[in-house]
Amino acid sequence: MAGAESGLHAGMSQPALFSSRIAFRDAFVAGLERQLAEPGLGTFILVLANASFDVDIWPHLRDRLEQRFDELSAEVAAVLRSGSKLGYPDDDLMVFLKLMAMGFAAVTPTEFRKAGPWELQYNPLRALRPARASGQKVETVVPPPFNPAGFQFNKPFLRPEILWEGTLRSHPMRLLYNKFPFARLHGLLVPEPEAGLPQRLTQEWHHAVWHLTQDLAAGVPGLTIAYNSYGAQASVNHLHFQTFVRGGGLPLMDTRWQHNGGTEPYPSDCHVFASALDAWFFLESLHLADRAYNLIYTPGQLYCLPRRFLGGHAWYEMAGGVTAFNRDDFTAIEAGHISDELSRQAPVRT
Repeated sequence: MAGAESGLHAGMSQPALFSSRIAFRDAFVAGLERQLAEPGLGTFILVLANASFDVDIWPHLRDRLEQRFDELSAEVAAVLRSGSKLGYPDDDLMVFLKLMAMGFAAVTPTEFRKAGPWELQYNPLRALRPARASGQKVETVVPPPFNPAGFQFNKPFLRPEILWEGTLRSHPMRLLYNKFPFARLHGLLVPEPEAGLPQRLTQEWHHAVWHLTQDLAAGVPGLTIAYNSYGAQASVNHLHFQTFVRGGGLPLMDTRWQHNGGTEPYPSDCHVFASALDAWFFLESLHLADRAYNLIYTPGQLYCLPRRFLGGHAWYEMAGGVTAFNRDDFTAIEAGHISDELSRQAPVRT
């Protein structure tokens, strides 16, 4: 089950999970090992995607993953041959059937390369991710009311996917694994999960996450928190943020860009704030104008990326990262292609 509950607010020590980068990584790997022992397809898919994303974790879990893959493949094939119904969620079954078609040998650690200032990753497992809400056409930042019957983070079948839950800055928080990661040690942070909050950023949560980023990064250097507004590729209408840990900054953090004091204009709209209150005034103006945006919180600084209501681009893409699902694209995409695509995301001025 999830890590032991603990709390963090001003003046309190950090939960053990967030005490150091090593502690965080060890807890992350231990959670994957725990899930690998769980029955079912969903947890296997999550462990496979997370282990294969990280070149440091993959050697540790590869053999056990291959053994579990063979066991599950035999089970699925036998049930299909018998004409019986498989008792797995349709999303998980479809992903696993694709994995069976690919074969376990096709799964390799995610590869990275640079194209000018941009970052590309070859991540074929990410291509298997169900679209959920991110595949719907959305043209407003105002989400519908929270729907407990839809996909949301309180579903009982997601309990094994919880890395940690407890209290941070006096709020109940739940940290789940990202089932199809595209960042190192990638998690989903759900504030007050039982409250059923829709994916709508309020001033309270903006300020809480601003300070929480500083708290957590003090123990885990490189820990960063991102947010996709509704209409900006948020795939679940249940308030959540994305956590990840990087050794270096994202491409939009390069000093060459004008928003960082450099000389080159960033291809898309990017605003940087060193004040939580100033950032909120700007975010509220985007809400009033009904404009989509992506956010990246770093200690003492927020990157805000207003953008069009277009599918396929979330915070990582807007920050200069590209996920390629086949090797031809991974090798063929050039810096100019990425710059042009970012330019197309700039919001229409009214």
